Amino acid sequence: MSQTRTNARKAAVQALYQWQMTGQNLSEIERQFLEEERLKDAQKSYFTELFHGVPKNLESIDLALSEFVDRPVDNIDPVERAILRIGVYELSFRLDMPYRVVLNEGINLAKYFGADGSHRYINGILDKVAQQTRAIEINAKAKTHSK
Repeated sequence: MSQTRTNARKAAVQALYQWQMTGQNLSEIERQFLEEERLKDAQKSYFTELFHGVPKNLESIDLALSEFVDRPVDNIDPVERAILRIGVYELSFRLDMPYRVVLNEGINLAKYFGADGSHRYINGILDKVAQQTRAIEINAKAKTHSK
């Protein structure tokens, strides 16, 4: 997985966090990230896709999350909520991305930004969402490993 795409995810977590906390206009937040060169080592097109894709599909993303979280989605720690929303977006809308990559990136983002142990929470939730959204892919992998 490319480092520029990982950096795009890191920037998207920060931008989504800012959006969740302030309710600022998406374009305004994106402009700040571009002006401050916070995307210089990131794949800008992927940052834009995640940053605009999550709010655009927020209802379906939060619905998918609400099936597996232990509290209302809005009560999840804002950093963890941003990471989970990106993960669910990728699992749901980026079928070209292997689910294991999405889970690993979510875990790494939680280790980078989250509280101690939050990576286990992120992994558990994203794994459950993956079981639902990527069942065919997961079952195919399981069959090839059991031969």
